[in-house]
Amino acid sequence: MRIVMTPFARTRLFPRQPRGNTIRDCSAEEFERYLNEHPPLKVLDGYAPFCKLHVHRNWTSTRCLTVPITDANRHLLRSAYEARTREELPVLVRWFEGVEPPVANYLIPILYSAEQLAKEGSPIDGDWGIVGCLYTMEPEEIPMAPITMMRNALGVEEGGSGVPLDREAYRRSVEFWENNANWRP
Repeated sequence: MRIVMTPFARTRLFPRQPRGNTIRDCSAEEFERYLNEHPPLKVLDGYAPFCKLHVHRNWTSTRCLTVPITDANRHLLRSAYEARTREELPVLVRWFEGVEPPVANYLIPILYSAEQLAKEGSPIDGDWGIVGCLYTMEPEEIPMAPITMMRNALGVEEGGSGVPLDREAYRRSVEFWENNANWRP
């Protein structure tokens, strides 16, 4: 099984100008090589059959993706309409500014099958493509954001995967994201 970095993930996980909330201490090539040379601690099923999550102990200084929302930090939440790519429509997002989360215990790359990536117009030269990565304290998936679930349900033409909305998964996602937020340096 060969895992490759997708252009979509490269720009988000390894931007030209590194940020504090992206993967630290390695390049995209080193990250890809590590995933191909080290078996995961476990493999989690993703939200669809074409999606898998590989759980690895964090070998970097990458910090957790999310921070719990408390009365003490709620005033640090910010929001804006943003698009992940030029082709996508902007959606409402929120994040913390002025917080520094702990170093993550786990890196959990999100992988899509080559077949799915070809369907989405992003063919790869490998079996699985990295489309994202979770940085967590526990070796478990962070629920996909509600807006990402909706985008996926809208279909490939809107930047999604075409997987219908799962109402129970959506409710679990809302519960998590009502109480947690991403952060930016």
